[in-house]
Amino acid sequence: MSYKCGSYHIIEKTAISAGIYSYVILCPDVAEEARPGQFVHIKVEGFTLRRPISICDIDRRNGSIRIVFEIRGHGTAKITDSNVGDNIDMIAPLGNGFTLIENIASDRRIITVGGGIGVAPLLGAAKVFRESATAIIGFRSYAQIILANDFKQSDVHVITCTDDGSVGVKGSVVAPLEAELERNDVDMVYACGPQPMLAAIVKICESTGVKCEVSLEQRMGCGVGACAVCACGITREQKESMLMVCKDGPVFKGEEVLL
Repeated sequence: MSYKCGSYHIIEKTAISAGIYSYVILCPDVAEEARPGQFVHIKVEGFTLRRPISICDIDRRNGSIRIVFEIRGHGTAKITDSNVGDNIDMIAPLGNGFTLIENIASDRRIITVGGGIGVAPLLGAAKVFRESATAIIGFRSYAQIILANDFKQSDVHVITCTDDGSVGVKGSVVAPLEAELERNDVDMVYACGPQPMLAAIVKICESTGVKCEVSLEQRMGCGVGACAVCACGITREQKESMLMVCKDGPVFKGEEVLL
């Protein structure tokens, strides 16, 4: 694992929904190394432990990365006190990202499936494939929708789902995923979101023979695999073991994870 530790300049801050913020951070050394699916570990003033936040997008040309996160406690709320022009202390890029298919055939696709804030780490992966990607994104209602336009602006086909039916497909992301996989032109599914959603996605992909990778959300301490706070159950070669989400993940093969 190769990562940098430093103080980096905030060049953009946007509130994109209630309690959800987007930051663009100038960090050429990090942007050069980062891959979709990895994360950053941010030091928060007044708190002992850093906060892990997924990398949403990578702009190597301009030397920046984008993070999108939801306020979930005092620590993440404190991060939002930082504004454009301030510096942010972070260790990055951390963890293992998505396995990106090279030279995907013109008649093949990848699908990203995200629920809620789990949509954020999928944007960078979808942008790699652009028109060869379909993003299925699920939210409780219209008011919670984030990043839909960002996917569309990258020529990614977007299917929006809302629990209340206020926009797009009414219900979860599961039915649209099943319908898309029936077309038999999908090489990979990347997913991030609530655990029940991931379990359903893995089951569907296994039944259709489509490869699947899932990004797990987990509480972390050190962020580099030393403290074991983020241990998760994995099955490999018919043996169960505990691996670290921060070091061995956060992205795992879907069939490996004990959900």
